[in-house]
Amino acid sequence: MFEKVNPSHPDKVADRIAGAIVDLAYEIKDDPKVAVEVLIGHGSCYLIIESDINFNYFTKEIRAIIDRITDIYCSVEIICVQQDVHLAENQDGLTRCGDNGIFKGVPITDEEWRLNIIAHDLYKKIPHDGKYILDNDKLIICQSHTNSNELKKLYPNAIINPLGDWTGGLDVDTGATNRKLGSDMGQSVTGGGLHGKDLSKADVSVNIYAWLKAQETGKVVELSCAIGDTKIDGKPYFEIVDIAKNYINKIGGFEKFAEWGLIR
Repeated sequence: MFEKVNPSHPDKVADRIAGAIVDLAYEIKDDPKVAVEVLIGHGSCYLIIESDINFNYFTKEIRAIIDRITDIYCSVEIICVQQDVHLAENQDGLTRCGDNGIFKGVPITDEEWRLNIIAHDLYKKIPHDGKYILDNDKLIICQSHTNSNELKKLYPNAIINPLGDWTGGLDVDTGATNRKLGSDMGQSVTGGGLHGKDLSKADVSVNIYAWLKAQETGKVVELSCAIGDTKIDGKPYFEIVDIAKNYINKIGGFEKFAEWGLIR
């Protein structure tokens, strides 16, 4: 049983905005420290950014990111604060784990992969808010901006828009960062969130590492860490960060990562 949402779902819009701001942080400086929370919907967008970068100087760039990703005009409120001094000192001079955490990487199932393909196929045809569930042979498609009867021709055995045709998007719903981790990770588990954070954060790097190792080995990978750790799974933490960095670079950055998550 698996649920997948597409990049125009309001929660994914929030993830994408947060990811784009992390991309911006890496453009501004090497090895930035940043954590972004986004709440968006009904014409408003609220951001809280904790960072060693003063994003008060980059509000124009942030506004441009929001305008580019969203399909409605939003009033924007941005709160920028410096990273906590104790957390900053923990990271000074050495690549250490930036947080406590638990992580479980699980190989993708055939069911998850099947629904992922359906979600991508639908999004190419209809690039609007949509969410999908596959439970054995039971397929549920909730796709906005479409004619349910036409969609029924493509998926004759699916349950399509049970309440009827709908518009979806940020005029109908709100989105928040890291609220669709099941869509992003499948059966994998994390104690934190994947999006809106730099690579020093275990929520990003260790999750990516555990997930990649699970796909490579075909086995469940379970890891935990404490803030300040310099080694996880027998590897220096900087190696895990490098593995995650290569993955993020390969798919095109943090915003691209936020579109579909790990199951992409």
